[in-house]
Amino acid sequence: MKIRPYEAETDFEAVVRIWREVGWIEAANDDHRDGVRHFTADQTGLVAVADGSPECYVSTSTGSIRYADVDLPLSAVTAVMTSHVARRRGLAQRLTSAAVAREAEAGALVSALGVFDQGFYNKLGYGTLGYEHWYALDPAHLRVSAKARPPRRLSKDDWEEMHRARLQRLRGHGACNIDATSATRSEALWATNGFGLGYNDGPSGELTHYVFFSAKDLENGPLNAWWVVYRTRDQFLELMALLAGLGDQIHLVKLREPPGVQLQDLIDQPFRRARISEKSTYESRNSAAAYMQMRICDVPRCVAATRSNSGSVRFNLQLSDPIEQSLGSERGWRGVAGDYVVEFGPESTAVLGRDEALPTLRASVAAFTRLWLGVGRAAGLAMTDDLSGPEELLHTLGEVLRLPPPRPDWDF
Repeated sequence: MKIRPYEAETDFEAVVRIWREVGWIEAANDDHRDGVRHFTADQTGLVAVADGSPECYVSTSTGSIRYADVDLPLSAVTAVMTSHVARRRGLAQRLTSAAVAREAEAGALVSALGVFDQGFYNKLGYGTLGYEHWYALDPAHLRVSAKARPPRRLSKDDWEEMHRARLQRLRGHGACNIDATSATRSEALWATNGFGLGYNDGPSGELTHYVFFSAKDLENGPLNAWWVVYRTRDQFLELMALLAGLGDQIHLVKLREPPGVQLQDLIDQPFRRARISEKSTYESRNSAAAYMQMRICDVPRCVAATRSNSGSVRFNLQLSDPIEQSLGSERGWRGVAGDYVVEFGPESTAVLGRDEALPTLRASVAAFTRLWLGVGRAAGLAMTDDLSGPEELLHTLGEVLRLPPPRPDWDF
């Protein structure tokens, strides 16, 4: 097997074939094929060649992650796929490891991806983030005092405006931005009957807030709200009012609960509606899943971004990182395993070494990433993840690291 950069001229048809085999696009859909073309041209890809043909494809895009109130360099793993004939040969693991290492060497502090299931990417040091809540609701039952103005129509051809608006949306802790415009352009092409509704309220008349939908049934729904984009509270409420206005014909809208918002607050008699619609095409319900994972790629620089106003704690960190086992000898970056002296406080640091006078926290990079991001407190992670230390240290870490749950707010 040979790992090399994706080359559009020679690899495109093979990658389209893989995309079809894994069920991500439809064979006879020209928009889907165009989406793959834009996606592969715009993102950084690697292929694994077996028997003379690319049989595994991995892509990444640069971006940023909001950590508290600062943006850190992010590498998003945007696609990992293996053909039917190359399964169980370790290609995806080796290719993803190579992509992570390449991006870490280029300056990415954090790597992130969406998972098909929990477990596979843990082998590469990724830790699971918190739950994302998805609401399926009857828009006629939304209780919003705001009034929605007539919106403008948006289509797949407005991808450039929509991408810029996504980058400028209201962001909180953990929110990710993806630089590659294909992260919006290709997704819009892949949306079934995709359309959007929004408003141009920017200082120069630019698009500021909108909802973009996909739907198999345009008459009555369900509509799937792929993106709910806004910059202010008032813009969010206008979008909710806009959804409510669709309720005379659309019986169900599915959307991810926005960061910092509890959508149930806006739904009239949510439990009654859930009971009445149970097991129907238009079933109202709330579901949760943790399907995003992240890993630290540079411990000192990530720790340095932490600012705590709740005291300080200093300790030894004995960190393990499984990714090295999957990396070829040609890579300079070998993961982040090692011994560090870490201090979290108003100014935070991590330096290689060990201080015998300090307590020791032992952790995998996955568990430490979750601790650093605020996915869980140290005592809780010690119960379920690969993290251990003296009880007093775990308690103090819980007091010092008080971060809101990280919400990427951008699926990839």
